[in-house]
Amino acid sequence: MTQGQHFARLTKGAAQLTAQPTGQPAAQPTAQSTAPPTGHASLRRANLSLVLRHLRDHGSSSRADIAESTGLHRATVSNLMAELLDRRLVREIGIEHAGTVGRPRRAVALDGAHVGVLGLEINVDYVAVHGTDLGGRVLVERRVGFDAMGSGPDHSLRELGRVARQAVGELTRAGSRPSGDASGMKVAGIGVAVPGLVDVGRGVVALAPNLGWRDVALASRLSVALGDLHAPVTVDNDANLAALAEYTSGVAAGTADMVYLTGEVGVGGGIIVGGRLLRGADGFSGEVGHMPVDPGGHRCGCGRDGCWETKVGLAALVRTATPDQAYGLSNTPVPDPEERVAEIARGLAAGDPLMLAAVAEVGRWLGLGGSILVNLFNPRVIVVGGYFATLARWLLPFAQAQLESLAVAGPAARCRFVASGLGFGAASLGATHVVINQLIDDPVAIGAAHASLAIPQPSAP
Repeated sequence: MTQGQHFARLTKGAAQLTAQPTGQPAAQPTAQSTAPPTGHASLRRANLSLVLRHLRDHGSSSRADIAESTGLHRATVSNLMAELLDRRLVREIGIEHAGTVGRPRRAVALDGAHVGVLGLEINVDYVAVHGTDLGGRVLVERRVGFDAMGSGPDHSLRELGRVARQAVGELTRAGSRPSGDASGMKVAGIGVAVPGLVDVGRGVVALAPNLGWRDVALASRLSVALGDLHAPVTVDNDANLAALAEYTSGVAAGTADMVYLTGEVGVGGGIIVGGRLLRGADGFSGEVGHMPVDPGGHRCGCGRDGCWETKVGLAALVRTATPDQAYGLSNTPVPDPEERVAEIARGLAAGDPLMLAAVAEVGRWLGLGGSILVNLFNPRVIVVGGYFATLARWLLPFAQAQLESLAVAGPAARCRFVASGLGFGAASLGATHVVINQLIDDPVAIGAAHASLAIPQPSAP
């Protein structure tokens, strides 16, 4: 599979997952909508999007091929193509010869090298960034250690804004390499992943227990922090976005019924049923880490006792595997989490009995919670990310055995744990591709309302 085909599969899958809320009737796909948008401008916008989606899904095509596939008139396609070329969203790439007779056809392909997109994630102990152009070319990718739990929303949003502004500058420099022209690159949108309950429509974090946030207007405050950038900000739950990335390009890509589990201090779940992301009535589904599994257990960040994440979150593993270094941790940020996980992995490889026992205990609790999810949703696979994936070799055998012993259907449920290959950046990757699909749905907005990718002056959120 080529890089372009991989990107098309990822963004197409993202669009399918997010296009229609679960439980609502899906629209029947047609070349042109049976109820087209009213007004010439709306119809043109829809047709521009139709052409871009075709190029995303099928790669380079001639105008004639696009007309035949979409059902649009050839003259309409030529007119639309002139606008897309002018907006630099497509490029002509050469001549296609259809057989031995007939006129050669000039092929076009999705471009967007001048359009930058950022996916951000703020979590308990880090901020992650994934930056691409509209064609999916990765230009920026990294994670920055940060104690968001101990910093409060104001300081955290300032840090998020700082990381975003820095990433904007890196996108500008990286994006200028193919053509040498940085001035033409524009920011088109920013997606932010947060571990908590998110009102997606308003961009408000209703509750993020492990961050200590409640009713934080993240989208509007980050927009203010970004100053003159004027890029729309979309906010969503981290596990939902990571599940989207896994469904479209991960180890179990295309599995219609699956669950994704974040393996952080907190444990969230992205649930896909019948090929659609399950959001629930208010968009707050997936808080699986707060299933009560041990009423007499440790206090959780949500204020309750014995939530599942107090048994399987990273703080729980550190507390059990390295009690002399846990600093009294209960469900708090772990100092240097990546190094701590690497240290535990080294101990496990060396046969450290305390660490082996700790991972076995966490694995059994992971399987217990997994069995609840299997009984509720009957997924085919449970994909585990974060530290779960890093320690999968030792962790998952215990989890799988416990799941099979506790699931009502037993082995007949045919559900297995698998480790994610996307790493800690799955949520920021999913955020990026949600934004890309929003842009393809409304290509008129690209370049019309977004300023050049230049580092804005700092401004308090």
